[in-house]
Amino acid sequence: VQLVESGGGLVQPGGSLRLSCAASGFTFSSYTMNWYRQAPGKEREWVAVITSAGGHTNYADSVKGRFTISRDNAKNTVYLQMNSLKPEDTAVYYCNAKRGGRGYWGQGTQVTVSS
Repeated sequence: VQLVESGGGLVQPGGSLRLSCAASGFTFSSYTMNWYRQAPGKEREWVAVITSAGGHTNYADSVKGRFTISRDNAKNTVYLQMNSLKPEDTAVYYCNAKRGGRGYWGQGTQVTVSS
């Protein structure tokens, strides 16, 4: 099982990034997918979720209206489009696959929002 995040980097406040998470080794289309993030010195926090077929999404209040989660089950990939980025969005971003009591994590990708 592998979840590999990519797309992180350094961006100025107000800018955009698109994160990707490529999955392999399990039936991706059967899993709910989440994005989490962890800032230095803080606990990991949930950011967004998308159901297995992509019919339902939800977001943390801190990113609602700025971030969009989506998935392509044909490509076994989940995305996080991040717009209007703020310095407080700086964190390592992780994707998570969940189905019942089973869950998998990626290694994370660093997002830094700074001028």
